[in-house]
Amino acid sequence: MKISAGEIRVGMLLEYKNDLWQVLKTQHVKPGKGGAFAQVEMKSVNKNTKLNERFRSSETVEKASIEENLFNYLYEDESNYFFIDTKTFEQLEIKKSILGEKGKLLTENLEVTISFFNNSPISVDLPNQIQCKIQNTDAALKGQTVSSSYKPAILSNGLNIQVPPFIEAGDEIIVDTRSLEYIKKV
Repeated sequence: MKISAGEIRVGMLLEYKNDLWQVLKTQHVKPGKGGAFAQVEMKSVNKNTKLNERFRSSETVEKASIEENLFNYLYEDESNYFFIDTKTFEQLEIKKSILGEKGKLLTENLEVTISFFNNSPISVDLPNQIQCKIQNTDAALKGQTVSSSYKPAILSNGLNIQVPPFIEAGDEIIVDTRSLEYIKKV
C-alpha cells in the first residue's frame, strides 16, 4: 500500500530499495527555501544496517503488508525456538537470532504474536510484562542515594537486570519485555 512521505511514522515497516525497513526516527522538515521533506532513519530487518533517507512531501513509499498470528511457545533446541499456531495447530520454528536476549523470557505455553512478511516470520512480540524469579542478587550497600540504588540481579532464566535494593534472591518480580527492565515486586 502506497503512503505519502508525511504519513511515515516510527515503528512502521516499509518496502524500499528491495528490502524491508523499520522506521526508527522521522522528522518533518520545512526549510525556508525549497519544498518540505521528511527525514527518516530506518533499520533493515534482514541485514541489520541503518539508512538515513529524505523523502519529498510529494513522494510516496510502499508500506509493507504484515500479517500477525497468535502462537504458543513449545520448546527450544540448540538453534531454534518452536511455536504452535493456536488455530491450525501447525508447528513453526524460528531461529534464536530473531529473538535475541528476549528469547530467555519464553516459558512453556506463553502466548506470543508472530509477524510475517511474505509468509516468513520477521519478529516475535512477547506480552509487555512477564513474571520472573530472582535467582541471585548482590547485597544492598548502606548509604547509597536513592537515584543510584539499583543493583544487579540474575533471573532464574539467566537474564541479567537491575533491581531496587529491597529485592532479594527468591523474590518474584514483573519484567518489561520491551526494555528488559524491572517494573515491580509481586
